[in-house]
Amino acid sequence: MAIILDGKALAKKIRENLKYEVDSLKEKGIYPKLAVIMVGDDSSSKIYVRNKSRACEEIGIAYEEFLLDENIEMKELLELIDNLNNREDVGGILLQSPIPKHLDINEAIKAISPEKDVDGFHPINIGKLVLNQNGYISCTPYGIIRLLEEYNIEIEGKNAVVIGRSNIVGKPMMLSLLNKNATVTICHTKTKNLSEITKNADIIVCAIGHPKYIKDYFVKDGAVVIDVGINRDPETGKITGDVDFEEVSKKASYITPVPGGVGPMTIAMLMVNVVKHYNM
Repeated sequence: MAIILDGKALAKKIRENLKYEVDSLKEKGIYPKLAVIMVGDDSSSKIYVRNKSRACEEIGIAYEEFLLDENIEMKELLELIDNLNNREDVGGILLQSPIPKHLDINEAIKAISPEKDVDGFHPINIGKLVLNQNGYISCTPYGIIRLLEEYNIEIEGKNAVVIGRSNIVGKPMMLSLLNKNATVTICHTKTKNLSEITKNADIIVCAIGHPKYIKDYFVKDGAVVIDVGINRDPETGKITGDVDFEEVSKKASYITPVPGGVGPMTIAMLMVNVVKHYNM
């Protein structure tokens, strides 16, 4: 039976350490602050934003929320971002996705100052990740690497398969593993014979958005399985991952649960990035 990679426990430890760091900054007259922009009324986004607010409160990071009408024009969104770029009291800016389709999310992300892009999505920060230079790393891949390191799971020289090619998880995950000297294969919805590829992987990171898609026959004995998916199980109505936990946990050496695995780490590393702004 696989060892559970407890992201919830590690995230708690990270937040506790950050609290000491934030207290130290405040003693120097530095008050970290995160600004979050949410456009529209997406129910899932509300939950994510609330969780980020709670993490900031726990650590002692000031938090300011901007709730914008879903019918705003691009000009208004860019004006707000520009205003936050120029505010000295704001160290981090986060644009919660998704945003309404009539708005250009790529243009909006590009408008955020790279020095305040705590989500790690700005082209400059992605470029720094490509070059393995110091910058902000996208929070989910950052959290996964931190989780692997916490459990002393070797990455260097291992065969890693990333399933999913999104700009948020798949592509930066590939780069993060590559920067740790893994041999990386990236797969996606157009990949043929996926299970034949994953069966050779020492590490599998799955982010495809299909509940319980990865079964035991996708996984070799002793593989490390990271489940990024958050789905609603159509049969039970419960939250489940992209991996069939019950099946795969019998073959894997380590596995993340859903919930309680990658999700808490994503928010924890966002907090790390906010504090990092004040140490760069």
